Amino acid sequence: MLSMTQKNLIRKLYYEQGKGISEISREEGHDRKTVRKCIEQTDFNNDPFRESNAGRPLKLKPFHELIDSWLLEDKKARMKQRQTARRIYTRLKDEYPEEFGCCYKTVANYVSRRRKDIYSSNICSLPLEHIPGEAQVDFGAADFYENGKKYEGHYLNVSFPYSSQGYMQLFKGENQECLFEGLIAIFTFLNGVPTRLWFDNASTMVKRILKNGER
Repeated sequence: MLSMTQKNLIRKLYYEQGKGISEISREEGHDRKTVRKCIEQTDFNNDPFRESNAGRPLKLKPFHELIDSWLLEDKKARMKQRQTARRIYTRLKDEYPEEFGCCYKTVANYVSRRRKDIYSSNICSLPLEHIPGEAQVDFGAADFYENGKKYEGHYLNVSFPYSSQGYMQLFKGENQECLFEGLIAIFTFLNGVPTRLWFDNASTMVKRILKNGER
């Protein structure tokens, strides 16, 4: 059964942020029919979700505390290194093959709900149009191990928003040498270059922002 918080979020993503039913289904881990029901629902006194989920056993309940501990531990990790619902589902299957018997959707629904309790965000965004062949370039921070030693390093990311593909190069620093070396390595691997590159405003890439918005 969807909580009122989940319903409000789905309706906000659809009506305020302009996201489609399939996109919301992927992001929030709900079935497309469930998302559509929520969007089209007008009478909240007669809850279709309550009827469709009545009597469903709470098979995941014994793992709630464990999942919560993983999500809380993730708060200490960098944003892009936190576990996805898919990763949590796989861990439960691998680590508890005898006891765990839930489907991915059940895990994804619970993870989505608990994340909203643990993390809070009021960020809204507008849909963007991405042109095929164009790429975005930025640096990010990442912890990694080399020969058993942990480093606080950086990665150069060249992503293609139109196809949702990306390529990275890992470095121990963030300077122009890393930028150039990373771009050359990625373009060599791709055997070509993007039609246009959009750079982040990091000082490694942009020396000055002009009055008209150019770099």
